Amino acid sequence: MSSVEVGFWSLGAVVILIALRVPIGVALGGVGLLGIAYIRDFRIAYAVLGSTPFEFAAHHTLSAIPMFLLMGAIAHGSGISQSLFRAARLWLGGIPGGLAVATNYACAGFAAASGSSIATAAAMAKIAVPEMLKAGYDRGLATGVVASAGTLGSMIPPSIMFVLFGVFAEVSIVKLLIAGIIPGLLTAFIYMVMIMVRSTLNPALAPRLDPEEQRRLRPERIRALLEIWPLLALMLGIIGGLYSGVVTPTEAGAAGAALALLIALLQRRLSVARFVSSLIEATASTARIFFVAAAAALFAKFLAMTGMPFYFGSLLSELGSPLLLIVATSVIFTILGMFLDPIGLMLLTLPILLPMFEAQGVDLIWFGVLTVKFLEIGLLTPPVGFNVYVIKATVGDAVPLAEIFRGVAWFLLCEFIVVVLLVLFPQIALFLPNTM
Repeated sequence: MSSVEVGFWSLGAVVILIALRVPIGVALGGVGLLGIAYIRDFRIAYAVLGSTPFEFAAHHTLSAIPMFLLMGAIAHGSGISQSLFRAARLWLGGIPGGLAVATNYACAGFAAASGSSIATAAAMAKIAVPEMLKAGYDRGLATGVVASAGTLGSMIPPSIMFVLFGVFAEVSIVKLLIAGIIPGLLTAFIYMVMIMVRSTLNPALAPRLDPEEQRRLRPERIRALLEIWPLLALMLGIIGGLYSGVVTPTEAGAAGAALALLIALLQRRLSVARFVSSLIEATASTARIFFVAAAAALFAKFLAMTGMPFYFGSLLSELGSPLLLIVATSVIFTILGMFLDPIGLMLLTLPILLPMFEAQGVDLIWFGVLTVKFLEIGLLTPPVGFNVYVIKATVGDAVPLAEIFRGVAWFLLCEFIVVVLLVLFPQIALFLPNTM
């Protein structure tokens, strides 16, 4: 059996193990280790196992990940998410589908303080879904908007996905983070248009707020805006610092965590118990991400030894068109995204896809944005849509799982529109990085 055939069999083995609910880090690392032992020998496999985790974890830019996670945990623990939703509700509640639109933009705002899709969805589900259900909103719309808008945590900086992509693709992490701003805001805007159009055509989906109540709440709008200044400070501090070149991604993560802690202390919203809980949450999340990523790095070394990435590169280079390569990539991400978690999916496919796109001369910053967009879609597609299950775990028996997936389907249509726009107009992603 040739090395390339071994590579194909290893991919099948990984998919089967994950289908059997073996943790993805164990599946990737175990198959990679045994694969290296098979095509070389156990001594080399053992040496690679000993060196790869350290080589990966010692990459200084990865220190941004625990800092971004800590910043998000502190921001949530200090009540920023509640204040954000309240302000969005007061200002947007009167338009068609107002609470859903408010949730959409509250998720976008909190994404800029968390860096994680799942954390954004989990935080907003506890706040927004009960409010919408109490207001008589369609259950699919109420849960679907939180699950879908929660994915903006992967696109709007700070984004853990972009940091990992930048390390593996060896491209500027700062440019990747900045490149996600316009696509993230565009996604939120298209979501809003879809919600408003559906709510206008079918008012039963989202009952309008009582005009008298709107007038009564008007004086509270300014006060609500004043309560979200911590989020604006975080966003300006991180995005402004990255764009201007004042801070690196690593420094931005540390500065963001320190700023979030300072704001929480000034507002007297962070108790010792909540701070300790935030530290534990950030540590546990970091450990999970690094374990999967180190295992994926081991698996990537094995695939490189098999020559599989070069085989795929030569095979798909015969397509003769970057567009056909993008279509093939979209099919791969869509199918695998139905079964794999986003970090595992990205780290599994990058060793194969990156050489192909480099050979075609594709801008890897743009490809990074497109990759993260496909990962967002994978968070919503059945049967393993992680964000959907996060919402289900939060709402319990109040909304059936099938109804959440039904609500998400409309947002998947919006995601398709965004992908088409990104492919037709790459400057949507590249405009801001090119001005730096």
